[in-house]
Amino acid sequence: MRGTGRFAGLVQIEGTPDTDPATGGLRHRGTRHKAPRNLTHMTGSTPLGMPPMPPPTTDPPWKKAWDAALYGPEGFFRRESPVAHFRTSVHASPLFARALVALTRRAGLDTIVDVGAGRGELLAEAHRIDPTLTLLGVEVAPRPAELPEAVAWTSALPESVEGLVVANEWLDNIPCHVVEVDGSGTPRIVHVDPASGEETFGAPLADRAVPAGIAAWCERWWPLAGREPGARAEVGTTRDEAWADVVRRVTGGVAVAVDYGHTAQTRPPSGTLRSYRDGQEVDVLPDGSRDVTAHVAVDAVAARVAGTVVRQREALRSLGVDGTRPELALATRDPQGYVRALSRATEAAELTEETGLGGFSWVVSTHADVPPASQLLS
Repeated sequence: MRGTGRFAGLVQIEGTPDTDPATGGLRHRGTRHKAPRNLTHMTGSTPLGMPPMPPPTTDPPWKKAWDAALYGPEGFFRRESPVAHFRTSVHASPLFARALVALTRRAGLDTIVDVGAGRGELLAEAHRIDPTLTLLGVEVAPRPAELPEAVAWTSALPESVEGLVVANEWLDNIPCHVVEVDGSGTPRIVHVDPASGEETFGAPLADRAVPAGIAAWCERWWPLAGREPGARAEVGTTRDEAWADVVRRVTGGVAVAVDYGHTAQTRPPSGTLRSYRDGQEVDVLPDGSRDVTAHVAVDAVAARVAGTVVRQREALRSLGVDGTRPELALATRDPQGYVRALSRATEAAELTEETGLGGFSWVVSTHADVPPASQLLS
């Protein structure tokens, strides 16, 4: 078997370097709106017919504020247990962990690395299912006290891995730049006051102060040219690079990113920034008191790593997660068995529901020493 405990050369996770653009613009509320906002009054001409000169701002771009809110010294994910605030496939059912263990064995591997491991719930369940697996959690938070001793823990990515590397709802928490079309039709970097959530228009994407990669990514993956004022995009450069950095470390095995997202045909016109706290959606605010998340442009991520996009519904079904209800006759022959089977079917149905978790995307990359995704998940 490949991958016996073979993760080596732990290195610190580093953010993607990015130059913050020059700023300017008038303020508007940072709370996410479901409809595009009309910002014409912010960028229209003065009574003399001259363009307004926006005041300077010291507010950071969304990417910087978001990063500090989640991963700074007192950041949300350093303090908080994710399960206290939102629920993922890992928390929905142990069938999710069982499916990933099945994928690991199907690929001929015996190591699982969980990137963005939360409190280690996935790895703890994988250890219960198969104690022979080598398991490593990668997370900025300290090692949970209740985690089985057999599960290793680090705040760094291994330099190399032979095994299954999985990141469940990790990419949506990778901070990124936010861009919005102003009243004159110009896409601009959006800045935000972390304390109030009020936003400020920054430099146009064409400005020399703005990294060229931002405009290039938008042009290819989320075009804003000709869009109405208020149209927004979350720029996926940081997500693409973060996942490419993970995939390059897989020297043998499989890498799977699981997340909610969209493709070119389904981009949301107003963006997807959201916040969650205590199990409820709340106003978007990058102050460290709540989760900040945005859907992932999964087609861009897949293209960056030459990966295959598979719906969770199909992926889990191929790994034995079946939501078919047991026959009623079983209730007569074996009442307790019927209850257990019904419970499994209910959990499986939640994991594979097309309008819920089943609609999530798996971006799958396989190394040359394992079968391609089309075979692994068939």
